[in-house]
Amino acid sequence: MSQIRHALSTRRADDFASWYQEVIAAADMAEESGVRGCMVIKPWGYGIWERIQRLMDERIKAAGVQNCYFPLFIPLANFTREAEHVEGFAKEMAVVTHHRLIADGKGGLIPDPAAKLEEPLVVRPTSETIIGDAMARWVQSWRDLPLLTNQWANVVRWEMRTRMFLRTSEFLWQEGHTAHETREDALAETHRALEMYRACAEEDLALPVIAGEKPENERFPGAVETWSIEAMMQDGKALQAGTSHYLGTNFARAAGIQFQDREGTQQYAHTTSWGVSTRLIGGVIMTHGDDDGLRVPPKIAPQQIVVIPMLREAPEDAELIAYCERARAELAQHSAFGERLRVLLDVKPGKAAAKRWDWVRRGAPVIIEVGPRDMAEGKLAVLRRDRLWNAESGKPAFTYPALDDFVAGAGALLEAIQQGLFAEARARRDANITRALTDWRAVVDHFAQGGKYPGWVEVEWARPSGAALEQVVAQLKAAKLTIRNVPCGAEPAGGTCIFTGEKAVERIIVARAY
Repeated sequence: MSQIRHALSTRRADDFASWYQEVIAAADMAEESGVRGCMVIKPWGYGIWERIQRLMDERIKAAGVQNCYFPLFIPLANFTREAEHVEGFAKEMAVVTHHRLIADGKGGLIPDPAAKLEEPLVVRPTSETIIGDAMARWVQSWRDLPLLTNQWANVVRWEMRTRMFLRTSEFLWQEGHTAHETREDALAETHRALEMYRACAEEDLALPVIAGEKPENERFPGAVETWSIEAMMQDGKALQAGTSHYLGTNFARAAGIQFQDREGTQQYAHTTSWGVSTRLIGGVIMTHGDDDGLRVPPKIAPQQIVVIPMLREAPEDAELIAYCERARAELAQHSAFGERLRVLLDVKPGKAAAKRWDWVRRGAPVIIEVGPRDMAEGKLAVLRRDRLWNAESGKPAFTYPALDDFVAGAGALLEAIQQGLFAEARARRDANITRALTDWRAVVDHFAQGGKYPGWVEVEWARPSGAALEQVVAQLKAAKLTIRNVPCGAEPAGGTCIFTGEKAVERIIVARAY
């Protein structure tokens, strides 16, 4: 067996954090912007986000939710109406206090004291308060409900410790906001959105997740219930990949969202909110990436197949490019996942091998090289990104199908790659959830083992509240652990709480997290 020479200088097993940053740079996905915590998302990274956005938007609209847009700037007074909500975001808010700059006499600019705003404006950290104002205007009667809205937007949360895609001061997301006549309707919407996120993560991003309810201490500020999907990264940490919140009537009371019910009585609406963000791209990197770079699931790949002619700056190049264009055009007439294939012919200057490795690092699902001999034989040299290496030779695992045969089977191949990436990630996750631990000390010892891949643990607890919950949170914080959620469909609890020793009522996932 020959030694494989990988495309990245950092191995996942050696330094996962540095590997993650190298993947982003090597895949040409994003770069630092010069503003702390803000990034420039480059075309390949943004192309992945556009695919996620399109697939998610189709699911959102299929549920009868309509897109709209609300202002970036929110009056500070909106937040002061909801004390619990403000407390959750106050330390992260960016605030605008002036509307004009003037010269400082030293070659610079300073805020004009005469241009101070009468009321500061908060740069949108989330939109419950400003959308609540709109809903209060739009909802008058039970006939106006349910009101189902969504916006695709950017938000700003002034993070202290940032990491591209995972935790940035500015990020892109969608936020759904709905108002309902009854608690039951609002809860049904909360769970519908959660299931939508689970399906999108697993079916579109090949990202296996566990859906469940967040404990009281992990709820969205002001929410009655918070539900999440949690994904396991290759270093065993959990990533919260999406959340859905039942807000009760808390925000409706603060914003005055009232309606006349069927009996003519004034009632407060029950509201929900739910969202996913560009954090999903970080999840894709850390779930599917390998020591050669990114591996993009075909459903969200901006280009699913890349065709690279082996140009030699010779007269024959024109014939070779024509052959490759034929392959591209014929492939583009076929479909996978109900859509026409996305195929790129890469004729930019450079050696074919260098371009191949560029696309390997970017994670294009299928890379095709074509030389004069391949053309003469009516073949293609095909490389699957999910099965890059021949373990025996240590060389890229090319196959050489006839052009017509490959074109006919390309859609099925991409669907198989998608399924394979999901199966690989699910098997890794399931193998690294420990369920045999029955006391807190065992949990601490499990995560304290040096060099061991800890994964997650599923344990039983009594769902404490108040002072008892505060003590549990302190224990978790000391061990650098968090409760991720109460998994939907978990086995019933039958033992005692690992924290209190009382009779357990449910199972929870405990993990280190991003």
